[in-house]
This record gives sequence, structure tokens and C-alpha cells, in this order.
Amino acid sequence: MSVGILALLAVVPILVALILMVGLRWPSTRAMPLAFITSVILAMLVWKLSALQVGALFIQGTINAIGVLIIVFGAILIYYTLTYSGAMETIQAGMTKVSPDRRVQAIVIGYMFGAFIEGAAGFGTPAALAAPLLLGLGFPPLCAAVMCLVFNSFPVTFGAVGTPVIMGFASLNTPDIALKALATQDTTLLFKLIGQTVTLMHGPMAFILPIFMLGFMTRFFGRNKSWKEGFAAWPYCILAGVCFAVPYFLVAWLAGPEVPSLIGGAVGLGLLVWLTKMGVCVPKGNWQFAPQAEWQPSWTGSIKASDVTEYKEHMSQLMAWMPYILCGLILVVTRVPYFGLKRLMNGALTVGCGAKVTLGWPSILGVVEKVKPDGTEQMLSASIDLLWLPGTIPFILVALITIALHGMSGAKVAGAWKTTCNKMVAPTIALIAAVSMVSIFKGSGMTTEVLADGSTMPSMPLAMATICAAATGQAWPALASYIGGLGAFITGSNTVSDMLFANFQWDVAQQLGYNVKQSIAVVAAQGAGGAMGNMICIHNIVAACAVLGMIGREGDILKQTIWPFLLYSIPVGIVACILCFGVYA
Repeated sequence: MSVGILALLAVVPILVALILMVGLRWPSTRAMPLAFITSVILAMLVWKLSALQVGALFIQGTINAIGVLIIVFGAILIYYTLTYSGAMETIQAGMTKVSPDRRVQAIVIGYMFGAFIEGAAGFGTPAALAAPLLLGLGFPPLCAAVMCLVFNSFPVTFGAVGTPVIMGFASLNTPDIALKALATQDTTLLFKLIGQTVTLMHGPMAFILPIFMLGFMTRFFGRNKSWKEGFAAWPYCILAGVCFAVPYFLVAWLAGPEVPSLIGGAVGLGLLVWLTKMGVCVPKGNWQFAPQAEWQPSWTGSIKASDVTEYKEHMSQLMAWMPYILCGLILVVTRVPYFGLKRLMNGALTVGCGAKVTLGWPSILGVVEKVKPDGTEQMLSASIDLLWLPGTIPFILVALITIALHGMSGAKVAGAWKTTCNKMVAPTIALIAAVSMVSIFKGSGMTTEVLADGSTMPSMPLAMATICAAATGQAWPALASYIGGLGAFITGSNTVSDMLFANFQWDVAQQLGYNVKQSIAVVAAQGAGGAMGNMICIHNIVAACAVLGMIGREGDILKQTIWPFLLYSIPVGIVACILCFGVYA
């Protein structure tokens, strides 16, 4: 069997997911398990893995998925804790008092507030929170959805306290890569390097995207159909970009991938609101939408702007923001080595008779993952450092602190936890299936089958990578982000996209003969692509439609968001090429 046929077979599970979720509009809870089953069948029939090996890989995937799910649970828990305590409505009320100009509101809420929520919670939360806020201010529902979806791009790489980087790229052979790139097996430093590289690719769009989207808004939703009216606010867009990008870059380069979006969004939001009230770079005039009677029918849904209740303040803004402030402070203190807590939190703390505070399986079913050059066997394993996981510290911890901080009643606490648990059902099914499929993909390299030319059968990602490298040649860095975008489009998650395609991207780079730093740049392009893919992913679009009363109008939104997606890919590809063929060559 040729490598080309193997590559075609390897892509079948991905095609199954694509056809079911996009073509037939199946939910990920049904589509991803079938895609996983498809990968199992291929692994056993084509790659000749034993039932024991497949079972071990499934266990590995499940453990890894639990790590992701703890983060998702923590992020959702703190969000609903603030919702039930009244803090979230207080924050929303504060956002409505900044400026009457719709261009300013789009930037403050869609760009900056959305970035903060993405950094704190991720997983589609910004669209669910920011879009209704814009709707309540008088934005057409279609416009609110498009603006929030598109702006929820460059923060996504570090969304949910860095989950797409930390968990998304965990499927790579990170200790070995870290050793080659950084002369250390500290994987946290490797994730930091990947995050730093991704910021370089996102950087231009932090300034370009707000200018383009304001022009887009005034052209397609304005009375005068003018790009110029939106572009006229470019100084304010640059100001917003600086407010967000400076702390975003500083944290990514100094601390790591956990909190760049959280800190960038929080600091940038506070600074931008203050400067806006001071009148700094605020656009001239007061741009408004036409009266609702003049709106096109395609712009509206079952919920009208006038139907949205006004937001009330239940506490001070400082008290409302305090849980997120605590999250940011705890993450910085525990992630920056200077404070001395990093080693303690990163699995070094021991309890009882010296056991690490971890959840895992060091030798799953006795399966050998690979034989090292020195002849020693590396067993298939998986583990979770519970104290290092952001879902436990700070999210669950801060959620518990918030109960006392906001004086929540038992009924409200129970409501927050019940709602969070209900929201976890669908992600649990989809993520276990998706992450287990990733384990099957990667683990297919354990095969002992031999091809006709005498070479060992390549793993599924390696087979796909070999064909892509041969087809694209040195143009691949310019195209790598599209794979990340495709992954997000299919799965609805940058994290899962990175899990699916991280090894594929690395293998393509290796096939092209790239060094370690160049290969990391290609992997970073995957991460940037997965982030920009959030604006077109079906999952996020459906979520936005649900909260805006626009179910059934998903196609209208996709027709709008595809253009900024294509625009985004250009500077990402250019920066990737500069890094691969210049800086890291």
C-alpha cells in the first residue's frame, strides 16, 4: 500500500466529522464519536494495531480529555457563578455607559470586552455574552453576531487561560522538541515559545482587523453604505490595538501562554474605557444605525433590540470584576518563576508518602509506545497535574471564594453549579471522542506493518504530512494556517483543532527538512489558524444565533465572516514565511 493511499485513508475520520457536522448539521456529540469509531476501524484494519493498543490509546485520550474538561468546567463555573451573583449583569451595565457612538461600542464591547471574556472562559463564551450586549445597545442582530465572531480571533490562542496552547499542543512529543529547541525538557518553556511565536502572527491583525471591521460595519449595516465612515475611526482602532497588544505581548513573552488574552483584555479594556471618557482618539461625530424600520429583514431575528431588558448594577464594578482580577493575579503569581510558586504548582508538590498531586496512568495496559535509540522502552502513559491545571487553581478556587465575596445564597450557588454541570454534558462527549481520536492518530505510529518498499508504515498524521509536503513544497508556511482554520471550522474549537493537526503540521515541517525553530513556526501557524477559524466555525455561529434569536440564519453569518477570515490568513502566512525563511533559517 502506497503512502498516498494511506494519506487518503487517514483523512477519512476528518471527512466523516466534516460531512456530518457541516453537511448534515449533526451535533458534535453524535458526529465526533462516529469519527472516532472510524479512526479505530482504520487503525485496526489498515495500521494493524491490536485491540489492546487501541484500548490503551482510548484510555490515554480519555485522561487527556479530562484535563481539558476540568479547565472547561472551571471556566464555565466561574462564568455562571458571576451570572447568578449578579456580577455579570453589573459588568454589562458598566459597558453600556462608555459612548453612544456605535463604532466605539463595537470596539469596546466586541473587541476588548470579548477578548477579556475569551481569555477568562473561552469556548464560545464571548459571542454568548458580548453579542447580546451589543443587541441591547441597538445593534442589528446580524451585525452583532458578525462583529463578535470576527473579533473573537486573536485572543483565542490564549483563550480559557491558554488551553489551545497548553492542551492543544500537548499531543506533540514536547519533551524531545523542548530539548532540541531550548536544551531543556521543560515543556512549559516550549509552550511559552509556541505562544510567543503565535503572537507575532496575530500582531498585525490586532490593528488591521478593528479598522477593517468598522468599515465593514458601516458599509453593510450603515445607512450610507460607506466604508469611509468606519475607516474614519482608524486612530481609535490603533489606540485600542495598543491598549490590548502591549500587555498581551508582554505577558506572552514574559510569563507564558496562560493569561495574555485575560490580562490584555482586562488591562486594555480598563485603559481604553478611561481614555475614551477622556476623549482620546474618539472619532468625530456620533455614528448611528438607521432606524429599525429601515433595517433589512435578513439583519433581524426573533429578538429585537428594543425587547432586551436594561442591565442593572447589583454591586460595585470593582466587586463585580474582582473574581477575574483574582484569577489573573493567581495565574501570574503561579506562572512567573520569579515568585517561586511555579515549581510547587507544576506537579512538584507532594502529599502523603511522596505521591504527586496528579491524575493519570504511567503504564497504560502495559503497552509500549516506542523503543528509544538506547533500546529502552517508553510506555504509553497519560497524567494530569491537578494543581497546575488552571481549571482547579484558579478557576474552581476563585469560584468558591466568590460565594463569600458576593454573599451568594445557597440557592444561587446551587443554580450556578447545576447550570455548569448541565453545560458540561455535550462538551464531555464531544471532547472525549475528539481527543481519543487524536490519540489513535498519533498512536497509529506504533504499527509494525511494513510497506512494499521495506519501510515502516507511517502514522496517520505522517502519511498526510508526506503527501502535503510533496504537493506544496516550500509554500507550506503560507498555507499552514488554513489547516488550523479548517480544524476549528469542523470541530468548533481551536484546542481540538490543535490536537488534531499539531502532529500533522510538525511532520510536514520535518518532511520539508526544516530545523526545530522553523518547525515550531509552522506549528504556531496552526495555532493562529485555529484562532482565526473561530469566526467561521459552525459551533460558534450556532451559539451566536441561539442567543440572538437567529436560528436558521447561520448561512447568512458565514457569508459575512468568511471574508475577514480570508483577510486574516494573509498576514499570518506572511509572518510564518518570514520566520521560516528568514529569522529561523
